[in-house]
Amino acid sequence: MTNNTSTAPDAPASTTPAGEENFADLFNEFLERINIVEGAVTSGTVLDIQGDLVLIDVGLKAEGRVPLREFNTAGGEPSVAVGDKVEVFVERLENNQGETVLSREKAQREEVWNQLEAAFATGDRVKGYIYQRVKGGFTINLGGAFAFLPGSQIDIRPVRDVTPLMGEEHEFRILKMDRRRSNIVVSRRSVLEDERADQRAELIAGLAEGQVLEGVVKNITDYGAFVDLGGLDGLLHVTDMSWRRINHPTEAVSIGQTVRVQVIRFNPENQRISLGMKQLETDPWEGVGAKYPVGTRFTGRITNITDYGAFVELEPGVEGLVHVSEMSWTRKNVHPGKIASTSQEVEVEILDVDAGKRRISLGIKQTQSNPWEIFLLEHPVGSEVEGEVRNITEFGLFINIGGDLDGMVHMSDLSWQQSADQEIAKYHKGDQVKAKVLDVDVDKERISLGIKQLEPDPYADAMGGISRGSVVTCTVARVVDGGVEVLINGVVPGMVRKTELARDRSDQRPDRFAPGDRLDAKVTNIDKASRRVSLSVKSLEIEEEKKAMEAYGSTDSGATLGDILGAALSARSTDAGEEDEPVEAVETGESGEADESGEATESDEAIEAVEADETAEAVETEEAVATDAAAEVVESDESGEAEESDEAVESDAVDASDETAATDEAVEAGEDGEVDEAVETGEDGEVDGADKES
Repeated sequence: MTNNTSTAPDAPASTTPAGEENFADLFNEFLERINIVEGAVTSGTVLDIQGDLVLIDVGLKAEGRVPLREFNTAGGEPSVAVGDKVEVFVERLENNQGETVLSREKAQREEVWNQLEAAFATGDRVKGYIYQRVKGGFTINLGGAFAFLPGSQIDIRPVRDVTPLMGEEHEFRILKMDRRRSNIVVSRRSVLEDERADQRAELIAGLAEGQVLEGVVKNITDYGAFVDLGGLDGLLHVTDMSWRRINHPTEAVSIGQTVRVQVIRFNPENQRISLGMKQLETDPWEGVGAKYPVGTRFTGRITNITDYGAFVELEPGVEGLVHVSEMSWTRKNVHPGKIASTSQEVEVEILDVDAGKRRISLGIKQTQSNPWEIFLLEHPVGSEVEGEVRNITEFGLFINIGGDLDGMVHMSDLSWQQSADQEIAKYHKGDQVKAKVLDVDVDKERISLGIKQLEPDPYADAMGGISRGSVVTCTVARVVDGGVEVLINGVVPGMVRKTELARDRSDQRPDRFAPGDRLDAKVTNIDKASRRVSLSVKSLEIEEEKKAMEAYGSTDSGATLGDILGAALSARSTDAGEEDEPVEAVETGESGEADESGEATESDEAIEAVEADETAEAVETEEAVATDAAAEVVESDESGEAEESDEAVESDAVDASDETAATDEAVEAGEDGEVDEAVETGEDGEVDGADKES
């Protein structure tokens, strides 16, 4: 029998055990069948939760372990249970310990990245939550992929506190992403601006003046607050927040506060909206005239102080102004802040109400006693007061007479005799002085005082019995170029102008006089205001000559010019008690003791008496006469009376000789009635001859 079985040659010996070779082939075949590779996302089943690890079976020879924290939700709590199907990322099929390395976080990231790339390409929004704060911004969790949110992109306006935004889901827009570097930059502000633009368009379409809206205060300035109406901001001015006075908007609103406002004005072109809160309240100025009649008194609170006064709140929303002039009776030139203070309770009186202009004028001093009326009751006119010199000005003294009251002593009331400049220099601030009350003007709030009135007026005593036209004897006080200053009765000042010193122009010389000389003059004018008297020697001479002509120059007597002058001088010397030689000669001629031609001798002696300037009595007589010429001009007796005297002389000497007639014509033609000049020019012989011919 034959064996057909062939024996195969012996195979070469293998270096790998047969069991191991078979397992490796089977494992590779298994991997190819399940299509699991490293770096891919696969599905697995949760087998168990062991502490902080989750055991997941992905169909490999060993299970994988994933940290429990990778299953946390946005709120921070894990969301996983045994038996859940989850997606995981295969990092290693087998590590050195024979375990499969899985990652839930990376699986989510890969999935999210795919979604984010699609959203970035189309510009769609993505959702996420603020995970934590980092330098320059925040970390955002976009469903497993982490992105960076810059601080400037978290909101439209700066946000001081982001705590309320943490852990809340928000929408973002991807600004930039790089998958290779795992870099994503997002913005929340871009999403808010889009929403704001939509809201603004919707709001503007239905916005109208008078409409009442609700908004949120987003910003506060010194002049008001900006209110977000939902996509559009409106200005709530500080004056429209409340009817009462508000110094700063923070007194009425705060940032983030929800307020109810009314649209006052709306400009569609620039989209500016003016809002108001007080317009939703009742106007307190309605019927204010009936509530606050003029003359009534109320108590209010000072809300504001300015340079021109203080505002007093009578009720919420109703204020009145107390002008600085109505705050105090006596404190005039001070700032209102020195009289009253803010929040002070004061009593005021209603002075005026203008409801149309929303103005109420108030007064504080009207609620107090008038110190001027009190002073007048306590110190009537004519009483004496004493006080301290508070101020010295160019027009007088101000004396404090109690409290805040000052009285003024005018410069003209300082002294009866001394000049105002000299007298005011004697006083200094702080001096205690006495004065007499001259006048109290309650309406003008003025008190007039006088210091010189404390003593009798020496001028009044010295001027007793002296009036215009009176003849007085005065003493030369000073000689000046324009005339002579004199004193009447040693007190009253007077002035004799140069042209009034004598009738003759040649004698109108001030240097003829010296201080201390006495002279007679006629009063031509009295100035009571300046307390000065104008005098004239010339007028006195003209008046005396006129009287002499009337008394001794009658045409019936046949007297010559020499007779008239001699008789006048004789009468004057007799009245004065003077024993002058020319007068004795005249008296001797009258008693029959003259030479052969009595009348001629008498005339010669009279002329010699007139021309005897060497004798002291003649000089004294002329000085006494040489003081008054202006009076005759003032009294309008300038040349008429002198001409009448000349005509009288001419009528008495009509039968005289040619020389006598020539003398009379010289008297008649003399300027300003210069009779003495005509007499002086006639020589004794010519007069004697004229007398003889007569």
